[in-house]
Amino acid sequence: MTTDIKHLESIASQVRRDIVRMVHGCQSGHPGGSLGCADFFVALYFHVLKHNKNFNMDGIGEDLFFLSNGHISPVWYSTLARAGYFPVSELATFRKIDSRLQGHPTTHEHLPGIRIASGSLGQGLSVAIGAALTKKLNNDPQLVFSLHGDGELQEGQIWEAAMFAPHNKVDNLISTIDVNGQQIDGPTEKVLSLGSLRAKFEAFGWDVLEMNGNDMTDIIRVLELAKSKTGKGKPILILMQTNMGHGVDFMMGSHKWHGVAPNDEQLELALGQLECTLGDY
Repeated sequence: MTTDIKHLESIASQVRRDIVRMVHGCQSGHPGGSLGCADFFVALYFHVLKHNKNFNMDGIGEDLFFLSNGHISPVWYSTLARAGYFPVSELATFRKIDSRLQGHPTTHEHLPGIRIASGSLGQGLSVAIGAALTKKLNNDPQLVFSLHGDGELQEGQIWEAAMFAPHNKVDNLISTIDVNGQQIDGPTEKVLSLGSLRAKFEAFGWDVLEMNGNDMTDIIRVLELAKSKTGKGKPILILMQTNMGHGVDFMMGSHKWHGVAPNDEQLELALGQLECTLGDY
């Protein structure tokens, strides 16, 4: 665990370099949301989570994390590798034949850190609730974290889970929504407006917080605040404002980079804007 904000920011810069190189290397993948969430993942794995790099599926005695919007797998793979779960060199195999690093995370390849497949949107909150209830039954005091996309909230299963968790006092759960306002077909407001997510989740009985997902200091502050609110009868929801493509100026704020790989020239432009701090794979 590190509390050095500058160090965490430097790791996030390296993660962003990994993301654009991974997606460019196979000319496939989702760079926009991955870049926007890099700070969150680094804060989670290098500061907030109590986790074990000697991975096992049970996760007893450690915090668990579930990625529901699995298409942003590049940021998760990079963070896991940089945190020591598997060799950084394996990032070069992303989306290639026989790779453990598939486009959407899966479990049959036995990649350390991955507990569920998350290719189909809308399912991760239900799984996270199940894991949180299991910890309660086992008297395991550790927490469950999950991440979701804002466009993903157009899936009905999310709202069934959102009703279930407060009703059953699942208060060892911290769920975060990446509110970047973009999805594959355009801005979420144009595709299907989500209205006030704070009002919706508060009406269902969640304790709702907000944070700037591209400000490392604010991320650390709010995640620590969220942890302090657990065990008090309510699940915790964090509305995380991010900028799709954050860190690469020509990708920022546009749904067009939701699932498009940079070409050679664009890769060089992107890398020129991102500091190499840990060494590229």
